[in-house]
Amino acid sequence: MIKNVPINKGNYDMDTQERVDQFEINRSLGWEEKYREYRENWIKYPKEQYVAEYPLLVDIELSSLCNLKCPMCYTITDEFKSKVCTQLMKFNLFQKIVDEIAGKVPAVRLSLRGEATLHPDFISCIKYCKENGIGEVSFLTNASKLTKEYFIEIAEAGADWITVSIDGIGTEYEKIRTPLKFEDTLQKIKDIHEIKRNRGWKKPVIKIQGIWPSIKNNPSEYYNTFEPYTDLIAFNPLIDYLGKDEDIVYVDEFACPQIYQRLVIGSDGKVMLCANDEDGNYLLGDINLQSVYEIWHGERINKIRELHSLGKFKDVDVCRKCYLPRATEDSEHAFVNDREITIQNYINRTQVIGK
Repeated sequence: MIKNVPINKGNYDMDTQERVDQFEINRSLGWEEKYREYRENWIKYPKEQYVAEYPLLVDIELSSLCNLKCPMCYTITDEFKSKVCTQLMKFNLFQKIVDEIAGKVPAVRLSLRGEATLHPDFISCIKYCKENGIGEVSFLTNASKLTKEYFIEIAEAGADWITVSIDGIGTEYEKIRTPLKFEDTLQKIKDIHEIKRNRGWKKPVIKIQGIWPSIKNNPSEYYNTFEPYTDLIAFNPLIDYLGKDEDIVYVDEFACPQIYQRLVIGSDGKVMLCANDEDGNYLLGDINLQSVYEIWHGERINKIRELHSLGKFKDVDVCRKCYLPRATEDSEHAFVNDREITIQNYINRTQVIGK
């Protein structure tokens, strides 16, 4: 019997329980009952290995292009460059996806490997989702384009949740997120807060997250810098983004939750195994030629589900290299002001940026 199905592994709050609870309340505004059902099923379906008619979340990668070259990112590797043709998703393909899943899929995420705000139809994509009844539209960004004017457009289009990647503060941030400047990014976060406050907006909720090595020397300063202007602050232990690890220790009785939660569509329409199959090494189908329904219930993904149910995930190259089945250890502790937090690092995984 497979028992270890980690939900939301790898992303950890630095925040108080009060702010975590308020984040959830704000995130659910306008669709509270359906949101509650969505989040319950996010846990329930993987635990029961239940395949619903449609996934709970569809990741639609609007852009596999990025305007940064961060040292820990897989997009800078030769392997990624040789396998992935970076591009923008065609708007009519985006419409095809949303037309099918409208009323059936509660949440859409508009980013994966690249910077979603580079897409010229980004605002139209948000609007199209919301006009077709998608409960939650979210995206991840480096904030390079989040001017006051553009944020207002994003908010008025109906975006529900924005996660901003901010690795460290000051020169540490600038070393990683070249050519962005820390004070410019911080001012954007402050401007967003001011706009939301002046207009009485609770959404989009703003979450800040960074990789732990960029924060570990000053976690309280990092937290206190952003806490007054955001809804939630989180961190990620550094995973093997660059595919260098060999001595991997796995948890016992692992089965992946993502194959029951979400479907990931690349900017070219190719459907990846999961959000961690960045190179597209195990493709489930092609949304240019197939429907979301066909792929979600197709032979390729069902084969993976069967292997996981039998505890044979290591038979799949993508799964064997993934961070989700990796064992962690409570090897590091830190304080955020007067609160102690535990950093669950992956065993035999360096926490040095770029390695």
